[in-house]
Amino acid sequence: MKIVTYNVNGIKARIDRLVEYLTEQQPDIVCLQELKSQDDGFPIDRIHEAGYGAVWHGQKSWNGVAVLAKGKVPVERQRGLAGDPEDEHSRYLECEIDGLVVAAIYLPNGNPQPGPKFDYKLKWMDRLADRARALLAEEVPVVLAGDYNVIPNDDDTFSVRAMQDDALMQPESRERYRALLAQGWTDALRTKFPGGKVWTFWDYQAGAWQRDAGFRIDHLLLSPQAADRLRDAGVDKEYRGREKASDHAPTWVRLR
Repeated sequence: MKIVTYNVNGIKARIDRLVEYLTEQQPDIVCLQELKSQDDGFPIDRIHEAGYGAVWHGQKSWNGVAVLAKGKVPVERQRGLAGDPEDEHSRYLECEIDGLVVAAIYLPNGNPQPGPKFDYKLKWMDRLADRARALLAEEVPVVLAGDYNVIPNDDDTFSVRAMQDDALMQPESRERYRALLAQGWTDALRTKFPGGKVWTFWDYQAGAWQRDAGFRIDHLLLSPQAADRLRDAGVDKEYRGREKASDHAPTWVRLR
């Protein structure tokens, strides 16, 4: 079973690339982020034509997450995180497919920091940790898949110096990510590539793709029951180099 997290950076602008990926790779489950579309603008007909069912949680111009499943419609469990009734951002969608629980996550960027956007990021991570703890208590296979907007380690970026002031690499962001792992989650890509130097994002600016100046911010965290089934993990990097591609590459885990 191949489970993918993919920040598409605009579902309407990138629908041809997404359908191309679904057709060529045939993943079983895909968690999408940054739809940048309201619910009624989601291109469900194109998704159906590719052979996938979907649940989505959109928002005008910003954010937005979705879960796709090959040949079936995911069963929605929860949208949004508890703990802040005023938070209307579409950043969390939790579904179940054939006994596997998956969550599509689009964690706040947090820039500029310090400031209210960074404060929101940290509070959102605390709310995610609460939900993650509850999911672990269910003792079922769970995959928390998404764009976490956190560079966990120095070897997860092309340049520590270039990113040192960014919200993605601040000690507070990293501390919360490590605390999440300490609950009992397995970082699938890190497990497969313990030496780092594996990127999932390359900025559109300054020739980042051409220079391979990227970093790792797309993560798939596995509950112990899912980690026991871990076979492989990787990045479908070539899709970042295609015409009108997202600035993220599809990142995946394969479970037994």
